[in-house]
Amino acid sequence: MIKKEIFGDVASKEFEIGDIVEWTTWNDVTNEWDSHYGVLLDIGNKVISNRVVSISKVMPINETHVEREFFTATLKLINKTKDVL
Repeated sequence: MIKKEIFGDVASKEFEIGDIVEWTTWNDVTNEWDSHYGVLLDIGNKVISNRVVSISKVMPINETHVEREFFTATLKLINKTKDVL
């Protein structure tokens, strides 16, 4: 049996818990991408559509403080934990 790599695992190695990350969402009103920022809380794996993928939990900054989950490869590193301390 061939073992498949975890989808997004390469991107997850760039991050550490506590890093500041960015993600974007499409704004239908302005027809532009809106940037959002948060603190990385956890990186794990989930089975989605019969494939194991890397999923990150993020606590948004300047938004409703409700933990959100993202496909790790969609996140962009803004600031490393080490740089903040």
